Amino acid sequence: MKFYEITFSPTGGTQKAADILSRELSEQISEIDLCDRNIDFTEIVLDEDDIALIAVPSYGGRIPQTAVERLSALSGKQTRAVLVCVYGNRAYDNTLAELEDVSCKAGFRPIAAVAALAEHSIARKVAAGRPDAEDEKTLKEMAAQIRQKIAGDDVSLPDVPGKVPEKAGPRTPGMGPNASDACVKCGLCAAKCPVGAIDPVSMNPDSQKCISCMRCISVCPVGAKKLGRAITSLGGVALGVLCANRKECELFL
Repeated sequence: MKFYEITFSPTGGTQKAADILSRELSEQISEIDLCDRNIDFTEIVLDEDDIALIAVPSYGGRIPQTAVERLSALSGKQTRAVLVCVYGNRAYDNTLAELEDVSCKAGFRPIAAVAALAEHSIARKVAAGRPDAEDEKTLKEMAAQIRQKIAGDDVSLPDVPGKVPEKAGPRTPGMGPNASDACVKCGLCAAKCPVGAIDPVSMNPDSQKCISCMRCISVCPVGAKKLGRAITSLGGVALGVLCANRKECELFL
């Protein structure tokens, strides 16, 4: 039996939450990075005896379409799966329901689901520092309950909230940031972009390819990638009102 951690985590928040759970569930973890556009995901097959933790962020209450496509390319053989959606304290809406549907169609057998919190990828002051120490404690306690279910060979489907969307998520033009004068042309943002949207010469994004994941901002070593102040200010104010009350992690078994 192998334990796989399958994540789509452009800015690291989803990865952090997934890591907390995974380390409590297994001592040996094989990682599958859905952000890596160079992987042929159709070649990855998981066995029935394996266990997978599948973690994705919630973008407007949906799974990012890129993550849907790459997760759908994997092949499970009724592989048991722990589903994780991570959101920035607003709401995750139908993300878990969609993740359950997509994972089942890819051959996985969901046995547990978790909604976790992480710092918002655009309005960084929203859910800042999360998952924090309190979240970590909660996630570890949830992992203990998941371990008990696995040990008891309970493969019942978790009752997750939301409904499966009828249509694929929209592919709206992105709002990725252009490179500022501070850019040193290292090419890291272009290399790490999950969808190859950044021109390796200008270091600026193609708005028709960009998925607004903000990875380019998070990986830039000199801070040359930033969204416009108007976007971050207005977004931060709006989300600040909607996300004023702290939400907590949830477990569904």
